[in-house]
Amino acid sequence: MKKVSNVFYITVALIALTVAFGVISPASFESVTNNLKAFVSTTFGWYYLLLFAIFLVLALFIAVSPYGKIRLGKDTDRPDFSTATWIAMLFSAGMGIGLVFYGASEPLSHYAIDPPSAEPGSGFALKEGLTYSYMHWGAPVWAMYGLTALALAFFQFRKGEPGLISATLKPIFGNRMNGPLGVLIDVLAVFATAFGVATSLGFGAVQINGGLNHLFGMDIGFTSQFIIIAVVTVLFIISAWSGLSKGIKYLSNTNMVLAVILLIAVLLVGPTLLILNLYTETLGMYLQNLLQMSFRTAPLGSDNRGFVDGWTIFYWAWWISWAPFVGMFIARVSRGRTIREFLLGVIVVPTLFGSFWFAAFGTTAASIQDAGTDLSSLATELVLFNMFDQLPFPLLLSIVAILLIASFFITSADSATFVLGMQSMHGSLTPANNVKLMWGVAQSAIAILLLYVGGLQAIQNTIIIAALPFSFVLILMVVSLMKALKAEKKRIEIGTRR
Repeated sequence: MKKVSNVFYITVALIALTVAFGVISPASFESVTNNLKAFVSTTFGWYYLLLFAIFLVLALFIAVSPYGKIRLGKDTDRPDFSTATWIAMLFSAGMGIGLVFYGASEPLSHYAIDPPSAEPGSGFALKEGLTYSYMHWGAPVWAMYGLTALALAFFQFRKGEPGLISATLKPIFGNRMNGPLGVLIDVLAVFATAFGVATSLGFGAVQINGGLNHLFGMDIGFTSQFIIIAVVTVLFIISAWSGLSKGIKYLSNTNMVLAVILLIAVLLVGPTLLILNLYTETLGMYLQNLLQMSFRTAPLGSDNRGFVDGWTIFYWAWWISWAPFVGMFIARVSRGRTIREFLLGVIVVPTLFGSFWFAAFGTTAASIQDAGTDLSSLATELVLFNMFDQLPFPLLLSIVAILLIASFFITSADSATFVLGMQSMHGSLTPANNVKLMWGVAQSAIAILLLYVGGLQAIQNTIIIAALPFSFVLILMVVSLMKALKAEKKRIEIGTRR
């Protein structure tokens, strides 16, 4: 492994120590993560909220500004992938498993158990629950991903820098990014990526376990989830071995086909008219109230602070921990696009698709809840499959959902091994297969550890903690990007005058 960087060895050592701590003393691990998570949520909640609001405003500004004409690459470069395949790839890497895991359960929880401010079970609670689901998976998230990916793509394809987080900070720190400071930045990025992706692998294993239990009676528990992760690990390593233009491309297109089929099926067999009416109204509510929701810290005792901590802060931390992975992957597949085309594509398309997904699945779950079948009391991973039981063709819907989860699972892990390999080999666009293999095993080991020491709660605690230090790196990346864009625009104007 002659091209492997120090980032690989340092990060693997840190991950090994974390995994060993969790295995040797799971009770202590859970206690430590619980305490740290409570501290971060309470102390830095306002910071996370402010950060995402600023990212959204800044991303939209860049998209419509003169910077939007700059191409991510040489002026003669054109996109490597078709627009449809590009959207499928960024969407699959970005949040595929989560949409299936939370598509029905999150709006249902906001409606029936813990609305942000409304009375549980009321009509306004359903509308409010849908709008918050749109926000948690919509524009602020994809703006953050977009800025991260934009910085990486701009410096890599326009300026010829390696595909490393540290390389995006050279306008601020100069050649110091080639030394220990740069290594530290990249270690933070790789560490956050490994735990962020492991979170989704844990969610995917839990929901596949729930589906197989519902259909075939498979026991729900750590042993079953361990077997699921082991099987899927083999599959995504095989895919990773085949390369970016084959494995990930084909899987991403498969994901989108399965997702659209499932979405249309739920729309048609669910309360179709109610879904369409609620989506139209709640999309308007979302656009009207996005700023207010983005800044909602719930500072007073009567404001339901638990909702903000348990949902919004958790999501913002989760997305930050995914930022280096999703950002690097989106950057890698976006060469040749203009900044305007890139940002509008990254922000608008996934936001519209994701919001309609939540409208279809959330409205259907709420309707079934109102009809007398209590879905809200079920574990999160079982809500979707019990909802299908109340619709026509339940077996077929459940099988398609399990296939979709497994496909998203493989794609996310496959994409992550590629990105982690890049970061471990000085930003190489073709990381060695043996390095990708090691990262594939490491991601799965982290997911298994988190499930072993505390299930979903341990997963949530860990990502909130891991995201905090990397959030400061994101701020520096955005500052560096703006400085570089300003210089590039000036260079283009001088060249044009000549």
